[in-house]
Amino acid sequence: MRLRWNPFVPAIAALLSLVACAPAQPDLVRVGRAELQLPAGTWQPLGGDAEQFDVRPDDTAHDLPMQTRAVALRGRAKEPLAVLVVQTNASNHPRDTTLWTAACLPQKGVQVEDAARGSPVRIDCLRYKRSAGTDGYLASARPALAQWLTQQQAVPANPYSHVSYRYSTPEGGYVSVDVLADRRLLRPTVRNNEEFLRAGRPAQEWMEQLAQAARQSITMLDGRFVVPPFPQALPE
Repeated sequence: MRLRWNPFVPAIAALLSLVACAPAQPDLVRVGRAELQLPAGTWQPLGGDAEQFDVRPDDTAHDLPMQTRAVALRGRAKEPLAVLVVQTNASNHPRDTTLWTAACLPQKGVQVEDAARGSPVRIDCLRYKRSAGTDGYLASARPALAQWLTQQQAVPANPYSHVSYRYSTPEGGYVSVDVLADRRLLRPTVRNNEEFLRAGRPAQEWMEQLAQAARQSITMLDGRFVVPPFPQALPE
């Protein structure tokens, strides 16, 4: 049997061995070509949608079919502690070189890292807003997401943070992740100045782990996206 080259998978032989060793988990959340492996906790599906991602040139025939899914982490009282929204390719179908339209623009009060440095054929954009529940940030920056989460009664109580990561390949692979998280999941309790100076480190490390997991999901045959556990324990 001959394997056909797939641009989503740059190292097919190695990845096949990884997939063969991966335990079967029939309860994984499917998102297009991806499978979400969620951290421990009570996760509730919130729904999803199919849509087209606009890519250049401005011809709808070139647009990419995507799927989106959202899940909420619930606390003991069923309150939303975190919401995870993932969008990725609907299939593994190979494509020619893709020119992306989504820029990674700087934003006041938001930590923005553009590892692709504005490349027209690649996206690698990590954003972090520590206090996302203030000053109407979410409604202004992501109005459709804010409205939908409000309708779902899935917005975490204040204070909460917003982490956003988007990644693409020149061959048409794409994944985006939005996380709204109760800040207690990302930052430890602070009791003195020394702890205050280190308080932001766990969130930064977690964001890097999330971004790495998203990038790896693009290369996996089954699209396995292993979402890292939050750095802090679930609130009691």
